[in-house]
Amino acid sequence: MAIRQSKAGKAGELDWGRRSVCLHFLPPYSPELNLIEMLWRKVKCEGLPFDAYQSYSRLKKWVLEILNNVGEKFQVVG
Repeated sequence: MAIRQSKAGKAGELDWGRRSVCLHFLPPYSPELNLIEMLWRKVKCEGLPFDAYQSYSRLKKWVLEILNNVGEKFQVVG
């Protein structure tokens, strides 16, 4: 696995270590760490009723309903 870092990042790493800053490198794609990915998975798998897929307008209505009620009716828990 190749780790890509800028020259400035590599140069600053020693200075950050002296200041007790710990760097954690994340993979380029990590959906389990991205809130919008978790929300979209919940919307697709749990939030949309089966009949939402009957037409584009119904799908749009249901997606907007869910997005407008995140935190109230709909909760995102990893």
